[in-house]
Amino acid sequence: MHDIIISWFAGFPKEIATFLIALIPVTELRAALPLAYKVYSLSAFSAWLWSVLGTFTAMVVIVVLLDPIAQFLSKHIGFFKKFFNWLFEHTRKRTGAKMEKYGEWAVFILAAIPIPFLGGMTGALAAFVFGIPLKKSIPLLLFGTMISGLIVLLITLGSGIFFPIID
Repeated sequence: MHDIIISWFAGFPKEIATFLIALIPVTELRAALPLAYKVYSLSAFSAWLWSVLGTFTAMVVIVVLLDPIAQFLSKHIGFFKKFFNWLFEHTRKRTGAKMEKYGEWAVFILAAIPIPFLGGMTGALAAFVFGIPLKKSIPLLLFGTMISGLIVLLITLGSGIFFPIID
């Protein structure tokens, strides 16, 4: 799988490739950072920085642009109205208990957890769905993404056991 991702960005500078891989919701920084460090041979700090920037950029796009896009598409195309209703219900189900328990800090917690389908993008969706203001959600998402990146970096530096396909 990592060979496919690497081939998509073969002509790009390593830092930009890392940033772009981190933008992808399925890979986020969980895949971008180990690839940047172990395959692209970026320094630990550079791998962390470009991965965090890519994932955080995608999160900002979600919290800033999802509402106008969702409203426009829902208004003009029936499928999207159903899709966004499903998406919001799904996000509320997955994060509702955390939002009740932790309030706005749930956005930070979700962003800080580097687990597939429960990381940064889910945190950004939760911030949007639960109407957390940008002034609060953006710093929480940034701090959570930085922590997630640190966790992934420490695992990457600590052992090839966690990412055997990249060694």
